[in-house]
This record gives sequence, C-alpha cells and structure tokens, in this order.
Amino acid sequence: SGEPVTFSSKKLMSSFLSLRNAGAIFVMASFLAACGDKAAPPAQLPEAAFVTVTPEKMVVENELPGRLESYRTAEVRARVPGIILKRAFEEGSYVKQGQLLFQIDPRDYKASVQSAKASLARAEANKVQADLKLKRYTPLVEINAVSKQEYDDAVAAQKQAAADVDAAKAELVKAKLNLEYATVTAPISGRIGRQMVTEGALVGQNETTLLATIQQINPIYLNLTQSSAELLKLRQKMQNGMLKGTDKTGLNVTMVMEDGSIYPQTGKLLFSDISVDPTTGEVTIRALFPNPDNMILPGMFVRARLEQAVDENAIIVPQQAVQHSNNGSTVMVINQEDKIETRNVKTGAAVGNRWLVTEGLQAGDRVVVEGLQKIRPGSPVRAVPWEATSNNTGSTEQQVPVESAEKAETTEQKEATETSGATSQAAPQQQPASSPAKAE
Repeated sequence: SGEPVTFSSKKLMSSFLSLRNAGAIFVMASFLAACGDKAAPPAQLPEAAFVTVTPEKMVVENELPGRLESYRTAEVRARVPGIILKRAFEEGSYVKQGQLLFQIDPRDYKASVQSAKASLARAEANKVQADLKLKRYTPLVEINAVSKQEYDDAVAAQKQAAADVDAAKAELVKAKLNLEYATVTAPISGRIGRQMVTEGALVGQNETTLLATIQQINPIYLNLTQSSAELLKLRQKMQNGMLKGTDKTGLNVTMVMEDGSIYPQTGKLLFSDISVDPTTGEVTIRALFPNPDNMILPGMFVRARLEQAVDENAIIVPQQAVQHSNNGSTVMVINQEDKIETRNVKTGAAVGNRWLVTEGLQAGDRVVVEGLQKIRPGSPVRAVPWEATSNNTGSTEQQVPVESAEKAETTEQKEATETSGATSQAAPQQQPASSPAKAE
C-alpha cells in the first residue's frame, strides 16, 4: 500500500511544478500584454516662440560719413619782408589772440617811421607858409594891390600844401603799420601747429610766407555727405505721408568714432546745403560738436547718426528672427492654422538688437524668434509667446519662453510619475507566482 502513496506524491509534486511554471508564464504574458496595451504617447509638435508684429513710433536715423573740420583756421603769414629774429611760442601749445609768435627784424621799419615823421613835419611847415601868403593876398586883391593871377597861385599853393600834409600823414601811418607787422601776433585764440620757418630765415620777400597755422577745435565742425538720391527718396516718403519731418531746430547728432565707439558729446545740426556737388552727386550737411578735451581733431574720418524723419508705423523685429542669405532676408511666420510660412522681407537700419523691416510684414503677423532649427515651412507647430530675457541687453544667457520652460518641467514630472507607477504595478503581479511555492 506504500507504493501507491509514493507514486501519488511524485505526481502531485510534478503537478505543482507545472502549475508554478504555468503561473509564471501567465504572469509574464499578462505583464507583456499590459505593456503592449499601453499605447505610446503621441509625438509632440515642435515648439516655436513668436512675437506679434506691432507698429511703433521710431525716429529714422541715417548713418552718414563725414570729416571733422576746425571751427576757425588762421594761417599766420609774414606781411612784411625781413629776417626772423625769434620764435616766441611752443609748437602745439594753446595761444591767445594777440600773443607774440614771431619777431621780424624791425630796424628798417623803425627808420621808415622816422622818415615819414620828418616828411610830415616838412609838409606841415610848407602848409603854414602857404596859409600865411594866402591870408596876406586876400585883402590886397580886393583893392587890386596884387594881380588876380598871383592870388590864384597863392590859393593853389595853399591847397597843395594841405594835400602834402595829408600824404605825409598817410605815409607815417603806413610806416607804423609795417613796423607793427614786424611783430607777428596770433590773430585768433587756439592750438598752434608746427613752425614753418626757423630763426634767421628771410620771409615775405615778394610773397606772404606761411609761418604757422592756428586752429580752434572747441567746438568743432563735422561735415557730412549724403547721396542726393537717398535724400530725394526720404523727401518723397515725407510727401506721401509715410514719414513725418523732424524739427530741425537743435536736432541732435550722434558721432561714431573710427573704432566704432560713440563720442560722449552730442552735436547739433546747423544746416543742410541747398545745392548738390556736381562731381560727387552728394549734399553737404554740417553739424557742430563740443570738444572740451580736444579728443577729436580736424581731418579725422568719422560717421554720424542723424535724425532726419519720424516713422509713425515702424515694424521692428528681433535680429535673431531674420535669416540673411545671398537671395535676401527671410523670416518664419506662423499662420492662422499654426503652420509655418516663409516670408521674404527687406530690412533697413539696425535699432539696437532689432532690425527695422521696411517690406514683407504687417501688423498682427506672428514672427518666429526661437525654435527655428526644429521647424520647416508648412509644418505645424506649437506656438508660444516669446519673452525677451537679459540676452537682449547684451547677456550671453539663452532666451527661453516662460511658458515653454513650465511645460517642459511638467512633462518631465509626468514621465517620472508614470515610470514609478509602472514599477509599483509590476511588483504585485509577481506575487501569484510565488504562492504555489508557499503552498508547497
């Protein structure tokens, strides 16, 4: 009777093992089926951060080339011939009006003054004699004591003597002037350049020799040039109402130095020439800048930003939204169906870190600023408003839309939750597989 029992125990043990294996297979199949039934999440649309085009008021600035010119320039020249005895200034220094610069040998001119004085004295003596003679002849001619011819000769002699006195006085004035010209003084105040002659040089012989040059550079002129065609186009836009003119009184001008830096002082527009240079086809515009530190010098080439009109409906977009190529400039626009369109545009001047768009956009257009690498023309996108960060003010931080960052964070949290839920769900399903072992 023991053998049947033994046979039954082995059979029962085999049945339990088969049941455990079948349970394990069932659990695995159920787990795989559950994983298969869980549908993959749909692919998310690429995100595109946009700005809505809004016309705004903007001053139209033109950056024009120009050269600096001294406010006043005086060429110091020798007005009388002579030998330079001394120089009385330091080259490159500031001189005041009337200050001694050069001394020409004055001895010849002093002698000329003395000679002129003597000539004047002789002429005055002759005049006195002619006056007395005329005075004596006047009553005598009335009684016919002298002939009328003698009287007329006395009158003529008196007038000639008076003329000789006037001529002698003029020669004396001329001699004194030449003596003064021997002492060369500064005609204006300003910076004086290098001397063109040295001591001992003969100057003023048959020519007015240049001795030095004085320039006033505070304030200083800036002469700009603008194409007549460009100026005509600007005036046509004003006539059509596209632009409005600015008040020319005290119009500010900004100077851009050769190294690209901005000159700290602001200039004022003085005038715009009324004629066009026939050789260049350009119009001259002059501005005046203060130069208290003598930082800028005459002859320097600079550029100036000049306010010439006001655009009441200017369209400006961030620079990163505009793509430039050999075929022109383009922007990506989100249409009403949230699909991408390519729009050809024309850009004007740069306004800070934005571009002025003159053609191709209108109010209400949604222009893509970020996410350009993930989108293609015609593809649908998830449009989110773009918000400028500190990157717009020169920082190197990346611009990230606030809504986009929040949604990305929420998506990460959901994925983490789903992963932990799937792990906890799989653990209880393994319990039935271990139950037969416990029963065993």
